[in-house]
Parts: sequence; C-alpha cells; structure tokens
Amino acid sequence: MRKIILSIIGVLLVVAALFGAKAIIDSNTVERPPQNKVVKTVFVDTVENRTVPIIIPANGTVTALNKTELFSEVEGVFRSSSKPFRPGQQYNRGQVLLNLDASEFVANVRSARSELYNSITAIMPDLRLDYPEFYPKWEEYLNNFDVNRNLAPLPETESNQEKYFIAGRGIVSAYYNIKNLEARLNKFIVVAPYSGVLTEAAVTVGSLIRPGQKLGEFIDPTEFELEVAIRKSFSDLLEKGEKVTLTNLEGTQTFEGTVSRINSRIDQESQTIQVFINIQDENVREGMYLEAQLEARNVEDAIEIPRQLLVDQNKVYVVRDNTLVLAEVEIIYNSSEKVVIKGLQDGAYLINSPVPGAYSGMLVEISETPNPVKSRAN
Repeated sequence: MRKIILSIIGVLLVVAALFGAKAIIDSNTVERPPQNKVVKTVFVDTVENRTVPIIIPANGTVTALNKTELFSEVEGVFRSSSKPFRPGQQYNRGQVLLNLDASEFVANVRSARSELYNSITAIMPDLRLDYPEFYPKWEEYLNNFDVNRNLAPLPETESNQEKYFIAGRGIVSAYYNIKNLEARLNKFIVVAPYSGVLTEAAVTVGSLIRPGQKLGEFIDPTEFELEVAIRKSFSDLLEKGEKVTLTNLEGTQTFEGTVSRINSRIDQESQTIQVFINIQDENVREGMYLEAQLEARNVEDAIEIPRQLLVDQNKVYVVRDNTLVLAEVEIIYNSSEKVVIKGLQDGAYLINSPVPGAYSGMLVEISETPNPVKSRAN
C-alpha cells in the first residue's frame, strides 16, 4: 500500500507541475494589437496623349563652309599686298592677297617669247616660197607679237602640209612651253577667290617664300557649317532641309540652322553618322562650339516622361483603384533624361516621381487632383 500511495502522489506532483508551468507561460504572453496597413501617398499626372516632337541633342564646332588654305606654288620674296596681310583683314573678291617678286621669272618668260619670235621669223622666207597662201596670216601674227604680253593663239593650220612644216620647225612645242611658263607666272600673285576674311597669316612682307609653304588661311564669314555625330539608330529620323535650333554653351545666344547633308556612311568605331548643318548668321564665328537640337520627327498619340520613371526598361507604374499597377509601354525614343512612350490610355493616372519600395499591388493614396502629362516636359 505504501508503494502505491507514493506512486500516486508522484504522478499527481508531475501533473501539477505541468499545469503550473502552463499557467506561468500563459500569464507571460502579451496579446499584440491588430496591425494597421500603411497606405503611401503618391503624386500622379493624368495621361493625355498628344503629338510629341522627337528632339535629338548634338554638339560640334563651327567651321566656315568656304575655307581656303593658302599655299605657295612658286618661290619668291613677299613684296606687297593690297591690304596689310594680317589675321582679321577683310578682302574683296579679286583683291591681291600676296604679290611675290617675279622679276627673274618674268625675264625668263620674255626670253622664251623672244626665241619663239626668232623661230617664226626664221621660217617666213621658206613659208613664202613653199606655201605662199599661208604666208599672210603668219606675217600678221608676227606683226602683232609682243614679248611683254601673253602669247596669242597660233594661227590655225589649214592643211597637213602646213601643220607638218610648222611642227617640224619646233614652233608648236615652243609655243606650249611658253604658255606653261605664263601660267606659272600668274601664280606669283595670289588673289582672293571670294570676299572674305584672312584668319591666319603665316608670312610677312619681305619673307622668302618657297614652293609648298603655307601662307595663311582665308574664309568666307557669311556661311558656316556645323558637323555633329548622331547615333545610327536616329539616322532614319532625320531629313535634309529640316530646321535646327542652335545655342552656345552659355545659353545666351540662339541661332537657326538647316540640315544640309547627311553622310550615308556609319563610323565603325563610334557607330555614329555625320550630319552637317548649314548656318547663315552674322553673329556666328569660326571655331564656336554650339549645341544643336535636331527635330527628327513627330510621334502621334504619345507622351514624354522622365527616364527615371521607367521600370524594367519598358514598364511604368500607374494607379488603378488606389493600387499600383505595372503597365507595359512602347519606347519610341529615349535620351539621357527623357523618354517618349506610347501605350497608355488617356485619363490613366501615371505617377510623376519614383515611389520608394514600390511593387505591383501596393495600396496607395493619390495626394491631390492629378495634373495632365504634357507632351513635352519642360
């Protein structure tokens, strides 16, 4: 009996201990209040699809459309110019830029003419005897011959006999040698090919000039050209004749240009294409750095949004029934800051700034009356 009683007491103590431990644990449990869902406030714009002009930014340095680098083809001392040969000096078309000393060369030309005169004189007696019918025109040519003037064209030969007779005496070859000297003599005087400005002067009066030496640079200051590089993906958007807005780096001056040429070759290294913009403005200067805004084309039923609103390259967040929804859009054009997209319906609520921790299905609250999305962001 004693063992039975002790066993029962032990079982009762164990059961009591279990119930006591459970009571202690239950007394320490703190009931949590029901968790309230946090609803973020977002700012949205109302989508209004419109015609959006695609603007391609580019930049480059202005160069004169008519630019001439002056080089010497002959040797001589720089004697004079119609105006001081200095950078910034304006010349009209035909005015003398450089006049080189050609006195020695002129003497050689006169000597060659004199030799030709003597050669023709020497054949006159034979010509009178053998071909009297051709004698008068050659006599007239001799009478009008002047060693101080450029040669007149030789009389035209009327028969093979006359041609062989004249050529056999070396008259024709001597004539063309002199014409070559006369053409070279003209190169001692460099004239302005058009009205313009001297932008570089590499020589001064009294300098000895040698063949191939650079003399300066001459430009027409009324018409300029801006070369810009455009990504090949935009080449099909541009057309010749389109108007272009140009600004300087400070943004204080604005000019207007026209797309004059588009290169058909793509640069292999940069994968860009050359576009040339014609500029006619008296305030533009050679070497100016300008930024161009090329209006490529207009896109119908589209909007322009900040690039930072894109999610996964081709999605944006819109609000539907106070819930964020990822909407897939079509990317028409993107730049470093803006994106032109299509695919959103008019009246859709598009968030206008990124929402931290946003996800599809997130509950949100619109802060105020939505503003319409403009076709071009300012």
